[in-house]
Amino acid sequence: MNPIIMHINYCEVGFNKFGKSVDDVCRKAAEWGYDGIEFRAKVPEDLHCSEAEYIDAIAASKAKYEIKHILFGRRAAGVSSNDAEERAAGIKDTIAFFQMVHDKLGVTVSNTFGDNIINPDKSIPGYDYDRHGSAVATEAQWNNTAESFRKIGKAIATLGMRIGFETHMNYIHDVPEAAAKLVKMIDSPAVGVNMDFGNTVYFTKYPSIEETIRLYGDKLFYIHLKNSVGIRDSGRHPVALSDGEINHRAYLGELVKTGYTGPIGIEAPRGGDREWFARQDLQYFKTLAKEVGFDR
Repeated sequence: MNPIIMHINYCEVGFNKFGKSVDDVCRKAAEWGYDGIEFRAKVPEDLHCSEAEYIDAIAASKAKYEIKHILFGRRAAGVSSNDAEERAAGIKDTIAFFQMVHDKLGVTVSNTFGDNIINPDKSIPGYDYDRHGSAVATEAQWNNTAESFRKIGKAIATLGMRIGFETHMNYIHDVPEAAAKLVKMIDSPAVGVNMDFGNTVYFTKYPSIEETIRLYGDKLFYIHLKNSVGIRDSGRHPVALSDGEINHRAYLGELVKTGYTGPIGIEAPRGGDREWFARQDLQYFKTLAKEVGFDR
């Protein structure tokens, strides 16, 4: 079966706050049956340690609990800027981070982001996703982001690494068409897409799961799974992987057709007993994968 990755938000008490140790996170992920963990690249606020200490702690626990795969969500800050020095610094820092986690953790695939692209009209709320990100990105921002990741891609390709842009609100790679456009502009074997259809459904218009998978083709490097339900006049509400409107039976069935062999990251972007959700969602995924022939 494809590597099943636990997103770190199953073990967070709040955004980028653990409330527990790295060792606890790795032990629980292994006990629950995950093959790996996607950590945030930024040091969690409650750990009070350096980036190097954070990575070393993950490396020690990875070995201790025989975690097979470690991934990160890493934003390349400043890569869309018109300031050449800011872009250069962001490129340098991003390459250095990926070099470090490759050397210390054997990371081969990771999730990535460019800069936030926010509508300059301050009257537009951040949750009005259709009016931010790729909808308002300038030609310069497109070109700067592509040029920056072309350089990042060239550097990490020598390590045998691949990174995928998460389709995420308020980034230039927010919707499927925009992510595919950016990857095509970059034209690097090391840079592709992290398909998060659970984010895509928050937009007004979007292609189907089948159309999205075909759009990415061989640039589909990673997948995030989560679910939600629409609420009349009130956006969407996150729910268990099995309980929302995204049909993961059809989703996995389409992946079987394409022969996708990359990692699958499962998320819990909701409050409550996330540690229970981690087991509940994994059991649903494994049951469904077996039924549709995804557990090859």
